[in-house]
Amino acid sequence: MVEKATDLILNDNDTSLDRNHKFVKLKQIIEELGSVVVAYSGGVDSTFLLKTAVDILGDKVLAVTGDSETVPRSELENACRLAELIGANHKVISTNEMCDPDFVANAPDRCYHCKKTLFSILNDLANQEKYNAVIEGSNYDDISDYRPGFKAVKEYQVRSPLCETGLTKADIRYLSQSVDLPTWDKPAAPCLSSRIPYGTPVTKDKLIRIEAAEAYLRELGFSVLRVRDHGDVARIEVPRESVVKLIEGDYPEKITKKLKSIGYKFVSVDLIGFRSGSLNEVLKDRANE
Repeated sequence: MVEKATDLILNDNDTSLDRNHKFVKLKQIIEELGSVVVAYSGGVDSTFLLKTAVDILGDKVLAVTGDSETVPRSELENACRLAELIGANHKVISTNEMCDPDFVANAPDRCYHCKKTLFSILNDLANQEKYNAVIEGSNYDDISDYRPGFKAVKEYQVRSPLCETGLTKADIRYLSQSVDLPTWDKPAAPCLSSRIPYGTPVTKDKLIRIEAAEAYLRELGFSVLRVRDHGDVARIEVPRESVVKLIEGDYPEKITKKLKSIGYKFVSVDLIGFRSGSLNEVLKDRANE
């Protein structure tokens, strides 16, 4: 049973006082909004945002999860279970971004086209069902990352309460653990299209094999990972401390056999290790040329 976020009392130290101040501001924003549609993925941030909103506004909250080929089935199932655990009204909608040629083209602004589709639907839903606002779970750390989806947030006047109050990922993990949310230590899980290099079209076949490859590696015990899809080549990223485990014993043969069976011809391991958003590195290199 998760605790009520509204009952949360933090320890009396400098870090906690700052975190508590941010959390109080978050509760004030949500209370002032009165009723909200939450863009909810089941990740660390949106789950904490949903939990806080439900604790404050009750049934005046609607969680909405976008479903498409870019979302792993396991993530969708987990999101549904979590919404039920929290006691939220929850709706799953089809976003169909694979029908959008701008999304499929996979330019560096791909996420903008995805978020534009999602927020357009959520705004229409909020208007139809008389919710006062649409909110989403970007946190304060996201400001410093490459996030083209922020453009859609502004265009559709979606609120980002976690970001507005200065709550960082570390703050949200701490607060989530304090109210017993099982997502407090969950690894980031961006959509499957983020494994495909910019400029390479997103296809259903690529998404299917990426999902299958990552699911297999999780079965082997690698919880933090990415399988980057470079055409015939699967480039596996795991934390640097796990690279040795990945290439020892019979793992190389087992993993290569499995990934070849789902469509890859070659399997490689990134020696630098896992980096969230590693495919954005090419954008930084171009900017420095």
